[in-house]
Amino acid sequence: MKINHIALYTNDLENSRNFYESYFQATSNQGYHNQKTGLQTYFLSFSDDTRLEIMKRPTMDPQSASIAHLGFIHLAFSVGSKEEVDNLTKRLELDGYTILSQPRTTGDGYYESCILDPDGNQIEIVE
Repeated sequence: MKINHIALYTNDLENSRNFYESYFQATSNQGYHNQKTGLQTYFLSFSDDTRLEIMKRPTMDPQSASIAHLGFIHLAFSVGSKEEVDNLTKRLELDGYTILSQPRTTGDGYYESCILDPDGNQIEIVE
């Protein structure tokens, strides 16, 4: 058994799609728009067949500003090496994204950094 996909809502569908394509090499489908409900989605595929569905509805409740809450808390992307963790984190920082933690080795042995995507979702970048 494997997870088919993970979904998240976004306030700006195109910006979110561009973020994951630009920084995490996602490939987007053509998108879907339900004219009746207003739901719009893209499925973003990654090289290992993992998929992320990003979705937008005409009316959305504001997301909690807290990064410590019940439920899913972050996505982690493996970039293959410590050098790539460093490079991608620096690139995101130079492009103005929020860096929650600079690259470091965690207490449980991961080399990672943590950033926020355009909607404030926590993303871990791991080797």
